[in-house]
Amino acid sequence: MDTNLEVVAALLSSAPISVDAAMAAVESDTAGAVVSFSGIVRNHDAGKQVARLSYSAHPLAQGVLDSVVASVAEGAADPDGHPVRVWVAHRVGPLEIGEPALVAAVASSHRAEAFAVCSELVERIKAEVPIWKEQFFTDGTAEWVGAGALPDAGAGTADNPGAESQ
Repeated sequence: MDTNLEVVAALLSSAPISVDAAMAAVESDTAGAVVSFSGIVRNHDAGKQVARLSYSAHPLAQGVLDSVVASVAEGAADPDGHPVRVWVAHRVGPLEIGEPALVAAVASSHRAEAFAVCSELVERIKAEVPIWKEQFFTDGTAEWVGAGALPDAGAGTADNPGAESQ
């Protein structure tokens, strides 16, 4: 595939994600703009206090993530013809309040392309990659929330526990 996008990393990680490392990884001499997105675990959702959460990924999640990044690559176009560089990671496993859950960093010659690619990556990952979060609330209750679903999976199946929450 002949694209103008260089994928530096596209991964699922059980280890903490460093926003600084992501941004440093995409920097280059041709980059006039480096933008990032960091989705942080917050302490509330729908009026309830969140204590912590855990992300679970379907076995196909890495392949879907790779496909999403490849699809975004097809549309990437740096005005100066230089590669748009991308680094993206989504956490899996337990996370505490304040930790990054999804980090994307994009470098391009110009800010408009960097922002556009970063925004599209985040939106597509949230919509398409089969990753679900279980939120644990301070009142002792818990809730599954779907962050992505397999296109052909049925709602609420064993392979797709959060589908009914979408």
